[in-house]
Amino acid sequence: MPHPSPEPHPTPPGWPHCGHGTTAEDTVGCRGIHAPGHTSCLAHLADADRDAYLDGLIPGADIDHRGTSFTDSLLVALLEALLDPTTGHARIGEARFDSATFQDDAYFVRATFGGHAWFDSATFQGLAGFDTVTFLGLAGFDSATFQGSAHFDSASFQGYAGFRSATFHDLAWFDSATFQGITKFDSATFKHLARFDSGSFQEVSFVRAVFQGTGQFGQVTFEGQASFGYATFRGAVRFRSAIFESDARFDEATFERLVTLGPLVCAGRFVLSEATFSGPASLSLAARRLECLRTRWTSTAELRLRYATVDFAHAVFEYPLTIAAAATPFVLPDGQPVDERVLDDAPDAAVRMASLRGVDAAHLVLADVDLSGCLFTGTVHLDQLRLEGACIFDTVPAAVHWRGWRPVRFTQRRTLAEEHHWRASEPSAVQGWNVAVFGAEHVGPLQLAPVYRALRKAFEDGKHEPGAADFYYGEMEMRRHADDIPRSERSLLTAYWALSGYGMRASRALSWLAAAMLVTIVLLMSFGLPKDAPKQEATGTVPTGGGTITFEIDKDEPRNPTGNRFTGERFEKALNVTLNSVVFRSADQDLTTAGTYIEMTSRLAEPVLLGLTVLAVRNRVKR
Repeated sequence: MPHPSPEPHPTPPGWPHCGHGTTAEDTVGCRGIHAPGHTSCLAHLADADRDAYLDGLIPGADIDHRGTSFTDSLLVALLEALLDPTTGHARIGEARFDSATFQDDAYFVRATFGGHAWFDSATFQGLAGFDTVTFLGLAGFDSATFQGSAHFDSASFQGYAGFRSATFHDLAWFDSATFQGITKFDSATFKHLARFDSGSFQEVSFVRAVFQGTGQFGQVTFEGQASFGYATFRGAVRFRSAIFESDARFDEATFERLVTLGPLVCAGRFVLSEATFSGPASLSLAARRLECLRTRWTSTAELRLRYATVDFAHAVFEYPLTIAAAATPFVLPDGQPVDERVLDDAPDAAVRMASLRGVDAAHLVLADVDLSGCLFTGTVHLDQLRLEGACIFDTVPAAVHWRGWRPVRFTQRRTLAEEHHWRASEPSAVQGWNVAVFGAEHVGPLQLAPVYRALRKAFEDGKHEPGAADFYYGEMEMRRHADDIPRSERSLLTAYWALSGYGMRASRALSWLAAAMLVTIVLLMSFGLPKDAPKQEATGTVPTGGGTITFEIDKDEPRNPTGNRFTGERFEKALNVTLNSVVFRSADQDLTTAGTYIEMTSRLAEPVLLGLTVLAVRNRVKR
């Protein structure tokens, strides 16, 4: 079937052109450049002149056929004239095919372009065969149109390769192609399958490229930066076993259908900031850093990661999204593990969250993720966050520190990175708090209290009450230090903290109870127990004429002790009174007036301390 003739172009080209076929409607005619020594293009030369020109070509000669229309026979004749007898393939010097039209299949298979090769704005109406072609210089295909399949399998681009604004209407095959210079596919359009399997790029850019069919980059090696910013993937996209030795950028890219990124390895940053995922997404990445700032996920997504530090600030997702750490290397369908050698200098394979600020966590699941450096302030519905597996938070400084002359030891608990930053910024900060600066926005106790409260509820909803205790402690600490509560309430919280660690530290409440009992015992032995047990006396009057005798029985007032007050007998009595006071009972023991008040105070304070001890134990072990 003949190909439709190209639409006439009213503007003449910038080179001396053939002009064959000029009409009233087409005042320019044939746009082919003059063949050397002639006023017609190669396609419109007389047969004898064409043969003479071709006979004069030698392997490695420079050729210029801009705007020329090639049939299959004409292209074959040109390439045969350039055939290198030692290799049996065409060897071309500098080649100019700008705006040329290849009406039939165009085969440059195994040809070598020793100089620059320009195919800018060329049109390939049939198959374009560049398999195993070697481009030693620049290779320019900017604005080229491939109406049939384009085959660049095993092609070697040793210099710059430009496919900017090129259009591939059919298959685009670049399997095992090697791009050793800068490569640009900016604004290129792939309307069918685009395959780059097993290829390699030095530095490549697909900025604003459109993949209307499947984009496949299996086992591709990107040695330099790979840019897919603003690219649109309307079909499925796969990067299975790809290796990025530098940064991979997908800024503001759009993924409209199924996305399978990986398993792949990225030694630098894998940037997805402001990208949009409209279909189900499965990302398996071993990357040094994953940036997903302001990404939008409108379908389910699963991110299985290794080595990565993840920044998810202000991401938006409407369906369940899971971020999970993979404990072992990813495995390919053939059973072989993914090659992670480009990450050998990484400290470990743990996944660390850097930020969840601005995220609606209602549909977020984190599994086996290190949250010790994660920023949570500004996260919405944080109480609905699901934490699975071993999610690690930071802790307080472990050692004893000195604040002036006073020793300071912090109660061990899970803490947030923002609390570390706040405490480290305080004038009286001790060593051990993380002094890293997390941006210009400063947060303090007032902002951190609701974050701790939400995380506590998330742990409680997950039936992890002991874990929730640490976040309750953190919440109370932030309330105690916040400047928006009355002084009286702050004093009450301080007392609650000092006595029992907000009902979370049994050892502290037990220590206070033991101290209170010891003080009670000492006071009772000193002032509370009488010197001797009071004696009862009976007095009465005998009537003169006989009759009923009436007796009055009275007891001596207890007398304060004298002499040695600290004896074993007095200790036993004081201990009995104290133990009964702890359980809010009154001992059957005579006391002095001071002892009575001591016992009353003991019966009020010590049961409270016992209750705080029991409460703290329950809060740490209940399920």
